[in-house]
Amino acid sequence: MCDILHLEWTATLKTPPRPILACSTCGGPKPFRSSGRIRLNANGKRLDAWLIYRCIACDGTWNRPVFERQSVRAIDPAMLHAMQASTPDFVTRIEFDAQALKAKAGRIEESDDIETRKAVLRHDADWRRIAITLALPHPTGLRLDRLLAAELPLSRSRLQVLFDRQEIRVAPERKDALKRGIRDGTVVTLDLRDEAERMAIGRAAMGG
Repeated sequence: MCDILHLEWTATLKTPPRPILACSTCGGPKPFRSSGRIRLNANGKRLDAWLIYRCIACDGTWNRPVFERQSVRAIDPAMLHAMQASTPDFVTRIEFDAQALKAKAGRIEESDDIETRKAVLRHDADWRRIAITLALPHPTGLRLDRLLAAELPLSRSRLQVLFDRQEIRVAPERKDALKRGIRDGTVVTLDLRDEAERMAIGRAAMGG
């Protein structure tokens, strides 16, 4: 059926997550920020690598393990060069991996400040449905309903009403899909009965 407006939203966090750690100098839990620098330590034929974080209050350091006791021969040469040079792309991938950071730090602080780039993949003249495919360069814990409410003229309560009516569907399907963190490849389909609401949402979804 030729009745769809299909968009891709690329959602990127503007600020990487920060670990909340007990700072020995400050005497309590403090957020730590990435220094952007990788530290390497060779022990025979094995290598340790850490991303260095600093306390936002006193500049005290914390070494976030990237890997430990890794055989030098098992490390891809391009990856080794990226670590030695602390290349921005390599460091960024580590900084934004919230799940890995939480595994090491236990408690983290995530920002809801997201930049969303919107691209039209298909725009049928007589569209009645809106499909939004999410693309995430980096994982984030931001809830789907928060993202949609920020980008569309819909409150979170209104989103839930439409979801319960099945005028909003999310794939993969889950009963609590709106309340879960957004994931790369998630598809949100809005098949709204109210034409005025549908047109207003379509304009906002395209960035208009």
